[in-house]
Amino acid sequence: MQTILDSDKEIYLDNSATTPLDDRVRAKMLEASYIYGNPSSLHSAGLSAEKVVSLARASVLTSLGVRGAKSENLVFTASGTEANNLAIFGSAYAKKRRDKTKIITSDSEHPSILRALDRLAEDGFEIVKIPTRGGALDLDVLESTLDAKVLLVTFMLVNNETGALYDLKRAFSMVKRKCPQAITHCDAVQAFLKVRFSPAELGADLVSVSSHKIHGPKGVGALYIHPEIIKTKKLIPIIYGGGQEHGFRSGTENTIGIAGFGEAASIGREEFAKNAAHMSAMRQKLIDKLTPLELTLNLPKTAAPHVLSVTLPDIKSETMLHFLSSKGIFVSSGSACSSHSHASSPTLLAYGLSSHAADCTVRISLSHMNSDGDLDALVSAISEGIANLVRIK
Repeated sequence: MQTILDSDKEIYLDNSATTPLDDRVRAKMLEASYIYGNPSSLHSAGLSAEKVVSLARASVLTSLGVRGAKSENLVFTASGTEANNLAIFGSAYAKKRRDKTKIITSDSEHPSILRALDRLAEDGFEIVKIPTRGGALDLDVLESTLDAKVLLVTFMLVNNETGALYDLKRAFSMVKRKCPQAITHCDAVQAFLKVRFSPAELGADLVSVSSHKIHGPKGVGALYIHPEIIKTKKLIPIIYGGGQEHGFRSGTENTIGIAGFGEAASIGREEFAKNAAHMSAMRQKLIDKLTPLELTLNLPKTAAPHVLSVTLPDIKSETMLHFLSSKGIFVSSGSACSSHSHASSPTLLAYGLSSHAADCTVRISLSHMNSDGDLDALVSAISEGIANLVRIK
């Protein structure tokens, strides 16, 4: 049983930022902490650690819907951010492709994608951003940008701020048809074990996932790599050293964290249907409860079951966030990874919100641990805040 928070004191509704550690994952990590060998060592202590890493790797691959893969097809990293950076820089610098310098992404990606692409732009790569107004990829614009210069196409599957579920199956199919040599990368950090997908179903050559979004530990991520990418040497490492992780990510493996990631993936896979149904029901109940209030729900046509974006009536999101926090209710004003920025959220602006509305928008993100009581407390507190908090114009 995953009793993480004291429900009488705290209601956690910021699961897109990070999730509480599952008790079963904690137990697996404690068990792994007694296995102290280096996974690269050839003696029995090292082999015991290597077995822990191998079992976790198989678990994550299975949870991604990948069957019969080799160990080299999943590289453990220190985060989803590092997995994204490996996918982008590792692809961009793998070969001297003088005729392939275009990289296509969306205008609503995670900072770990956009900042990496900013760096590549400084090196002369052409970066094209596809609009996502209303929470949908503009596939007509995508099609118009596809040509022989395309090296890489990278899109997230689920948006971390709006919960929009993008149609990557159609997008990547279009890419493969018009640019068969282009690499397709999916940032699936928010989607993993929240919605059903596999790399094969999406047509993704590379897929990034993260442990702490699925009730595993922080400090562990992974990048799935299609066998053809390895065969054709279209990806190189960005961290060099002892050659761990089949040469793609040097550094002694975080055995304890990897063990936790593998356990979280196994639990999430086994309980996927139940958890997804619960989150979907919670989200709909929350929509129903919030609809009568003086606010706006930002509802993409197709959305993941765990994220809801809400625009308040002229109340700054930070003001409401602190008000809710004082009552032991935790939500977010946007992506935790860009919380230090004072600018309006680029994702919300791309969705179609004005700068003012974006600054008045909060994100509520659910997990299977949330209850009807959590929603009632949240709605009551938001209603109180709307009635009493200072408004801006």
